[in-house]
Amino acid sequence: MTDPETRPERYVRPPSAESLGEAPGRGRLKGRRILIVGGGQRVFDAATDPIGNGRAMSILCAREDAKVAVADLNCSSAEQTVKRITDEGGEGFAIAADVTREADVVRMIDEAHRAMGGLDGMVLNIGTFGKVGLDNVSPEEWNRIYDVNVRGPMLCCRAAMPRFDNGGAIVFISSIAALKAGSQMAVYDSSKAALGGLMRNIAHLGSRRGIRANLVYPGLVDTPNGREAGAGRPNRGKGHIPFGRQATAWEIAYAVLFFLSDESVYVTAQTLAVDSGLSGM
Repeated sequence: MTDPETRPERYVRPPSAESLGEAPGRGRLKGRRILIVGGGQRVFDAATDPIGNGRAMSILCAREDAKVAVADLNCSSAEQTVKRITDEGGEGFAIAADVTREADVVRMIDEAHRAMGGLDGMVLNIGTFGKVGLDNVSPEEWNRIYDVNVRGPMLCCRAAMPRFDNGGAIVFISSIAALKAGSQMAVYDSSKAALGGLMRNIAHLGSRRGIRANLVYPGLVDTPNGREAGAGRPNRGKGHIPFGRQATAWEIAYAVLFFLSDESVYVTAQTLAVDSGLSGM
């Protein structure tokens, strides 16, 4: 048995250029038209906030030569994402939408389709948290969170799929909280778990037209959202993480990029945990 005092320090997997959002685009989405639902980001501490998942996905898709429609409940945040895209020479469009309102979702799809001249990719980066346990969550709050986390993605798929070109791709963003009860937020964990069933049905419905649907399970990610979630749990990100650090939003975005690109052209109804092994070890 190894003496704890002589045990080597945990190796911390250093970030790559991709991890830091510094790698150049490679044209992996050339000619594609991608809608990122949830492409803005929350503000936790404006002075120190890292980039969020949706913003990183939007910028990365544009770097890979796609036209990108950025939709968010917060229009100003979507516009800030688009500015980052256009400042780099990309093509982006901001859309304000509330995914719990069906009329908003239909309008969002129409605007994205019109602005980009078509639609062949969509990322559903949608989610909101709840309180810990069961007794702390009222039935009304439970329904509200399910409206955002599950009903919202369903409405997006229902409105978008008839407008999709053949051979498109849809990517759902879940969480490893769907795989283990680590967050202790039953409403959040169960709603994110429900996305797996929805994704497989969307893959089945889309298969006749070559429309693929897959799902990414992010692990502990250093984003404004993650920092907000960790504010009430000081031990978040300080426990046993196999790679010794939290993920960056860019690392989640590259997994999404794989599912959107033709590199995964024969992959559908599948899931990928981007969590340094947390859910599997």
